[in-house]
Amino acid sequence: MHAIVTNPFEGHLSDCLEAQRSAWLDEGPLSVERRAEALEGLADAVLRHVDEFAEAVRQDFGHRSVHETKLADLYPVVAGLRHARRRFRRWMKPRRRPIDWMFKPATGRVMYQPLGVVGIIAPWNYPVQLALAPLTGAIAAGNRVMLKPSELTPATSALLDKVIGEVFRPYEVAVVQGGADVGQAFTRLKFDHLLFTGSTAVGRQVMRAASDNLVPVTLELGGKSPALVAPDYPLEKAAERIAVGKLFNAGQTCIAPDYVLVPRGSERRFAEAYRSAVSRHYPTLRDNPDYTAIINARHYDRLASLVADARRRGARVDEINPAGETLDPAARKMAPVVLTEVPDDGRAMQEEIFGPILPVVAYDRLEEACRSINERPRPLAFYLFSHDSETVEYSLERVIAGGVAVNDTLLHCVQEELPFGGVGESGMGAYHGEAGFRTFSHAKAVFHQARFNAAGMTKPPYGRPMERLLAFMLR
Repeated sequence: MHAIVTNPFEGHLSDCLEAQRSAWLDEGPLSVERRAEALEGLADAVLRHVDEFAEAVRQDFGHRSVHETKLADLYPVVAGLRHARRRFRRWMKPRRRPIDWMFKPATGRVMYQPLGVVGIIAPWNYPVQLALAPLTGAIAAGNRVMLKPSELTPATSALLDKVIGEVFRPYEVAVVQGGADVGQAFTRLKFDHLLFTGSTAVGRQVMRAASDNLVPVTLELGGKSPALVAPDYPLEKAAERIAVGKLFNAGQTCIAPDYVLVPRGSERRFAEAYRSAVSRHYPTLRDNPDYTAIINARHYDRLASLVADARRRGARVDEINPAGETLDPAARKMAPVVLTEVPDDGRAMQEEIFGPILPVVAYDRLEEACRSINERPRPLAFYLFSHDSETVEYSLERVIAGGVAVNDTLLHCVQEELPFGGVGESGMGAYHGEAGFRTFSHAKAVFHQARFNAAGMTKPPYGRPMERLLAFMLR
């Protein structure tokens, strides 16, 4: 077993880190051949255990759509591993850089060097993808890795440990299981880099803990990702695509549309179109295998309190329960809710929702809509619905967000050639594809002096030749 479930745990975590550091010192980074073998081997191992992963995630959630697990947790991992396997040799090639003519015939290049031992902390909402996608970049770059999966998905974490153990030795990749106390100790380790995926609040704590050891961090956080429907775009079509993105995994997605901005006067029409789209996709809720449960009672209660707060503040609350079923809170299947006339100081407009609740906000002009988005903390994703090229370019230029999908939702996240990451309060740094390789590599500048050069002219004692040279250089 490679899992480290410790009490006291600090010493054991340090021992694990020390074992990986010793392997780094003795053997160096993972060889090119080992990287290729490991990336292919991990893809094959995931494929061997597809059904086990789907069952483990279903178990952890109480109910999770098998199709959503395969589509969003497993397919992106296998695709990312194979993408990296085919391309990492090209990514790691040194790149020549021009040298100022004053210093020729010297040459310059940038070489990409593994960082060493890196830590990865994965969340619960996509427990396979958000553990193995960053691991892919770290291995492609040649690092050794300690991986901490979420304690809220114990069955999936145990299976991750088993699968990783089939491919890696513990001094290459080690899985660390345990609760929040283990996670806190993990963030205090002296890694060469730490990647954390989770909430903005916990991200602050992770960054604070890592700063004590000057550990550089990549933070993949969340926030309130807006969808903006421009006046030219069909409202019913926008509602359809927003419903698909919002209710995938029951809204428990860091890039789910958090709220939607529509032209003033169309709020009710959008709400009805959204209701129709939801009813088509989820004609029932309670026993529907396609509709996912909320991860635990605490998160379910938090979502219920957001709806109650909106209702107290005078918002119109429309619950979408097409079959009129009685939903047992113990089963944590929450009916989708659309909110209109919700005040801006309501909790649903101040907190990241992370569930099947969609506030609808009116705007008068496109400029006003973009400004209102920018007045909030930077979102992880921005969804724009428009066929008008000027509207698209204006919005892309004005709105600051981690990533964008135009006329759809979520799909920018599964493009391996596009970097995925946040900005401002939604995170820092990026991964996926080559961006992941770069995150876990050091771009080392190399200046190579030529055998015959003019360096002697710049040595003291300085005199008139140097004065003439400086006069020429600073003219």
